[in-house]
Amino acid sequence: MFPRPPSYRRLLLVLWLATAPAIGSNIQDVTQLEALAGTEAARQLPPLSDKQRMQVGPIAPGLQFPRCASGVTAAVAPGLQVRGRVLIELHCADAKAWQLYVPVRIVATSTVAVAAHAIVVGTVLTAKDLAVERRDATELPPGYLDDPSIAVGLTAARPISEGAILTNQQLLGTKAVQRGQTVTLIADAGGISVRMAGRAMSDGLINQRIKVENLSSGKIVEGIARSEQVVEIVFE
Repeated sequence: MFPRPPSYRRLLLVLWLATAPAIGSNIQDVTQLEALAGTEAARQLPPLSDKQRMQVGPIAPGLQFPRCASGVTAAVAPGLQVRGRVLIELHCADAKAWQLYVPVRIVATSTVAVAAHAIVVGTVLTAKDLAVERRDATELPPGYLDDPSIAVGLTAARPISEGAILTNQQLLGTKAVQRGQTVTLIADAGGISVRMAGRAMSDGLINQRIKVENLSSGKIVEGIARSEQVVEIVFE
């Protein structure tokens, strides 16, 4: 969690030191404020990888701020900062002064397969039914598909709305792995292939993500069923 600013400030809420702002052109553009906070945060946070994005705010809808004639300044709010997160203080020093605190954090993302349009029950999926997007990793549903080719040839078991992330539960196909079945786990790390025995924790289709128990370590890992006997361990 972010550290609290000094007691006379309220985190994430604007503190107005004057009357309510006028309507129209005298209102500060909130989108510009978020952009300013993002620019300052980018100077403080580590460079983003291709599997990360920066999430700014958002500033609570409905809040309004008098346009700052002297220019809004941005700086890191005082207090201990948390890795991958920063609290940005936006300040206006006009007669109608105000302050705003905007949280910014680095969010991990993952490639996901999504429905390119609404899909009805019983549709056998083709490449035209699918698209690829990057979504926040913390918001992904269980069993999501990270490669649209996995879904090609499978049948929609339920209606799927446009833009929805495709999951194992939405699709039907030929069952490849049975729950409790002994399989071969394959892990490829740095060009070195390691094989070990595992036990499937659920039924799975070809190219479907399933949970497998590593019989050597007893740990539960996630893998992709590549055949009736082989599950490839997934490294994110």
